[in-house]
Amino acid sequence: MRAFAQAERFVSEVEARKLRPAYVFVGDEVFFRKQCRDAILRSLVPAGLREFSLFDFDLAETDLAEVLDRARTPSLMAPFQIFFVRGVKTLFGRGSNEDKLNAIEQYCKDPNPDAVLIFVADHISIPADARRMDLTDKERYERIRETLGRYCAIVELGRVEGSEAVRWIQKYCVTREVKIEADAARELVDSLGGDMMMVSNELEKLILYVGEKKRVTLGDVETMVLAAKQRSLYELTDAISSRDRTRALEMLDAVLSSGEGDEAAIGHLYMLAKTFRQMLVILERNVRDQRMLWAALWQGFRVPPFAADDIIRQARRYKSKRDLTRAIRLVSRADLALRSNPPSRRLILEKLVLDLTSEPKPEVGWMQEELPV
Repeated sequence: MRAFAQAERFVSEVEARKLRPAYVFVGDEVFFRKQCRDAILRSLVPAGLREFSLFDFDLAETDLAEVLDRARTPSLMAPFQIFFVRGVKTLFGRGSNEDKLNAIEQYCKDPNPDAVLIFVADHISIPADARRMDLTDKERYERIRETLGRYCAIVELGRVEGSEAVRWIQKYCVTREVKIEADAARELVDSLGGDMMMVSNELEKLILYVGEKKRVTLGDVETMVLAAKQRSLYELTDAISSRDRTRALEMLDAVLSSGEGDEAAIGHLYMLAKTFRQMLVILERNVRDQRMLWAALWQGFRVPPFAADDIIRQARRYKSKRDLTRAIRLVSRADLALRSNPPSRRLILEKLVLDLTSEPKPEVGWMQEELPV
C-alpha cells in the first residue's frame, strides 16, 4: 500500500536506530504523523525523560538559529533528543532565505549524533492521486525537494486511497482477532471521507462495541459511527434548512467542541455533502414517508433509522432542486478552501453555515454550472 509505505519505512529506521540527522515530513495526514511520532516515543524516548528528550518548536515563534543551537547541544539528562519543528513555510517566505537553508545544511554536515531534527511541512496537502495535487502545493513541494531534500530525508504523509484504507482496516482487525464485513469497512471509510485518523479512532470504538461478538457488520457501522456523527449533524442541517442562523452556529460550535474538533473538518463536510445529496434524491423522487425513503436510497447511501423522518421534513423545506444543488456547491467550495491549508478551519465552516442559512441570490446561468462530483 503506497500511502503507508513511507511512514512504515521511517518507523523501521527508528526501530533500527538508523536515523538521518534531519527529516522533512511533507503532508497533512495526521494519522501517519502520529504513527511516526509514536514510534519515536516508543523507541527513542525513555520513560520519565520525555520533557528532556522531546521538543516542539514553531519557526513562526522561535528563531531557526535557536533550534539548531539546541540540537547541537548534548543533553546532560537524556541520551537522545528529538526536535519537531513546525512552520516550515517560513523558510520560503518573502525575501532571501538562503542563510536559513544554509544553516540547516551546515548542521546536517556536522550533526549531533544524539539528536534528530524533524521539520513538519503540514502546509502541503498530498492527495491520494498525486496527479491531482494543487498547483500551489506542487510548487511548494518541489521547492522543498530542491532545497531541504538535498540534505534531509523526505517522508511523504499523503492521503489514502479508499481501497487502501479498506485493506488497512481488514488487516488491523485481524491483529485484534475481529472480523469486519467488506461492506462495513467500505462504509466506514466512505462515511468519514477517507480521513485515516478518524477511521482509526472510530474503528477502535467499533471493536469495543462488538465485544465478544468479534464481528463488525454494516449495521454496526451505521448504528455506531453514522448515528453518533449524524445525530448532531442532523440537528445542524435542521437549523440550516430552517434558516435559523443563530441555532446553526450554536450547533456547529457543539460539533467542533466534541471529539476531534475542527481537526475532523473535512469529515464533517463530507457528511454535510452526503446529507444534501440525500435530500436532493428525496426531493427528486417526491419521498413522503419512510417506506418511500428506503426504496429511494440504496444501501450505503441510507440514513440511520432515527433520522428518517427528520431528513424528509428538512428536504421538503427547500423550494426546489436548485436550492439543494446550491448547498452542495457551497460545501464543495468550502472543501477546496479547507484543503488549501487555511489559517482557521473553524472560520471556513462558520462562513459556510452563514452562506447556507442565507437566502439564495438569483444566479445567472446556474443551470450551466457543473455539480461537484
